[in-house]
Amino acid sequence: MILIPDDIRDRLLANGATERETDHVPVVKLFEPTGAATWLITEMMPDEPDILFGLCDLGFGCPELGYVSLAELESVKGPLGLGIERDLHFEPRFPLSVFAEAARIAGRITEAERALAQAAAALRTRNPEIPPDGAGPTRR
Repeated sequence: MILIPDDIRDRLLANGATERETDHVPVVKLFEPTGAATWLITEMMPDEPDILFGLCDLGFGCPELGYVSLAELESVKGPLGLGIERDLHFEPRFPLSVFAEAARIAGRITEAERALAQAAAALRTRNPEIPPDGAGPTRR
């Protein structure tokens, strides 16, 4: 499976090229099918297209925002010889900050609607720019 097809690469590069700091909605979810590792990626660095930015969770209970190498992700082989995969059904409704807050509380990346809604509400009290119902439909 191609982890980052051209349409997703274009969106990631566009996010990475924004001039101002932006709380992007994740563009792609990557995961290790036999383990707990998960990545929610929002950006690809235009000057270094091997470098991705997003919420990274290696399954040790401490997800964090950071950078990851696409080449390294593509080279990973899990215990059954399976590589990292792209979640073809991932459709986020919230910006990365909401996923990060929910992950901080849960100790792992979660897509549970209730957890995300609670995280969004908590962040809204600190940052009123976050829309009340998430980010709306996914941009394509």
